[in-house]
Amino acid sequence: MKYPIRVRACALIIENNSILLVEFNDERGIHYNLPAGGVEPNESVIEAVHREAKEEESIDVEIGPLAFVYEYAPHLNSNRFGSTHSLQLMFDCKIKEGSIPKMPPNPDPNQIGVKWIKLAELDDIMLFPNIKEQIVNYAKNKKNIEFIEEQTLETYAVR
Repeated sequence: MKYPIRVRACALIIENNSILLVEFNDERGIHYNLPAGGVEPNESVIEAVHREAKEEESIDVEIGPLAFVYEYAPHLNSNRFGSTHSLQLMFDCKIKEGSIPKMPPNPDPNQIGVKWIKLAELDDIMLFPNIKEQIVNYAKNKKNIEFIEEQTLETYAVR
């Protein structure tokens, strides 16, 4: 079954006024992304965040609250990034103790690095999606969006 919107999961990792990003070099030149990817069948959004951080930055993360929700609607953006409508859930994450960011064993063919970028230097890079201003504001204010998972809710007693 094909769904009209693809759900993507993302780890937003900010430490010491820097953000951990995945570095790519392709037809757009050198650019950066947060570690993210599509949620797979039989995988929760939270499980996808864990998997993507491991696959793209070789790290284990503790997942905190939802920081951002980003939508890419192709029909409103001249299909600039393709024809797949997507909704990306970006979670505030921390690197687990003992886990060190590095290139994964099997990186994407266009991935060339894993880098800490100072928040003050975000304007010097190309970041997709271009949410640099939102990231800087988030780092200052930490206003989160609550993410509620059904399995964490109390169930009603059967009558």
